[in-house]
Amino acid sequence: MKKMGKFYGVGVGPGEPDLISVKAVKVLNSVSVIYAAHSPKNSYSLAKEIISHHVNKDIPIVRLDFPMTRKKEELTDAWKRNARRIYSTLSEGQDAAFVTLGDPMVYSTFGYIMRYIMKLAPGLEIDIIPGISSYQAAAALSKTVLAEAEGSFSVISAAMGAGKLKELMGRTDTVVMLKVYKHYKEIWSALKELNLQHSSVLIMRCGLEGEKVVYPAMGYNGEEPPYLSTLIIRKRDEHTE
Repeated sequence: MKKMGKFYGVGVGPGEPDLISVKAVKVLNSVSVIYAAHSPKNSYSLAKEIISHHVNKDIPIVRLDFPMTRKKEELTDAWKRNARRIYSTLSEGQDAAFVTLGDPMVYSTFGYIMRYIMKLAPGLEIDIIPGISSYQAAAALSKTVLAEAEGSFSVISAAMGAGKLKELMGRTDTVVMLKVYKHYKEIWSALKELNLQHSSVLIMRCGLEGEKVVYPAMGYNGEEPPYLSTLIIRKRDEHTE
């Protein structure tokens, strides 16, 4: 029986090709196959575009389709199907990497894939290469301190709207909201209700063409910001202190 290959989860950063780590580049150039997530409705993959600047062109980059849906059954089928595909490479004794935007352990498809592959191959050697998350890049671009001294911050997904915002602002100093594009109107209404519209900053397409920082976020009049948008909300308005 062939020895199983090694599986890597590789964070490639928030979008700017130069923000990928040296270790990530070394790992990606050492494997036999690189897998990248795609939406079936979109042939473009930002993660694939990032690594194309750094990876040997002889290494195949294989597209794995994941539906853009909240239907658990469809998502589970995709996770299992794609885990089996990666497993087929590993079972041949070849090392494989799964690339993900940001960090593999933060709001990433990699976590689901890893769990199913571990079921298929208990004891499989897995190495995870961390990456810079979008909220770190957004804070740097907007010059917004997320936490200092005894302060705290929370990172949440806005995929389900503004439901958690009120609760969190009572327990933390700063809230970072990812994926704010679909529910921006609802989130904006919640900010006004909490009187935090003046101490929030909206960062759009950070590190990519067309990047934009709007401070305060109330200065953005668009109906819906781009998909890659992050909102940082602070109780204290450090920009005016």
